[in-house]
Amino acid sequence: MCSILYCTKVDQKSSPRSNWAVWEYTRKSCARVVPRPLGDDATEKIASLLRSMVPDLRVIVPCRAKSNGTMLALVGCEIVMGTCSELGPADPFITINPTNVMPAQFLINAPNVDPILVQIATHAIKQTAALAKALLSSGMLKGRDPNSIDAVVQALSSRQTYPSHGSVIDADEAARLGLTVTKLSPDDELWQRLWLLRCMYDHDLAKMGGLKIFEGPTVSNALKAAVAKS
Repeated sequence: MCSILYCTKVDQKSSPRSNWAVWEYTRKSCARVVPRPLGDDATEKIASLLRSMVPDLRVIVPCRAKSNGTMLALVGCEIVMGTCSELGPADPFITINPTNVMPAQFLINAPNVDPILVQIATHAIKQTAALAKALLSSGMLKGRDPNSIDAVVQALSSRQTYPSHGSVIDADEAARLGLTVTKLSPDDELWQRLWLLRCMYDHDLAKMGGLKIFEGPTVSNALKAAVAKS
């Protein structure tokens, strides 16, 4: 069993918490796993690579795999979570300008919006929903009733079920949605090891001033924050 681990700060400026997931797979290969932030095209490409390399992927989420991290979690045949693990809605965002990013759903429903932006937002939502449906119907929900799969996709890719992009989908909620989830208790030995590993990475990132850590069976690489010039 091999793993690739990606660890990064949720908010590189202010948040002390890390957002990472471990992808376990049964044969050696090389991939760069990036839960967030990603564009939909990048997410789709990484999902395709992971699925093509390993059909029986298991995703472990010790803390957070939000937004497109949730989309990549759908690549697996199973999601392993603990009491503090969370997924989140994967509704897409549209960049208006470098300092203004808006939820696609808001642009569609808001008055007096540029029709081109509305069209871009509409296609982004369709792309996200199509990717989620393709992953679920060929993966952890394979063989399920198409209507039940559509309900999961609708919940994850719109604001109808979860009104905020930051809404918490914990292990119990993910299971209620119909996802294949294994929930580990805080006293589970495997969970304690995963949580210790997460805390160690969190400590090392803070100590070294790092932003991201990539770990594979043969490669370990860290990315530090750029030092501002005086």
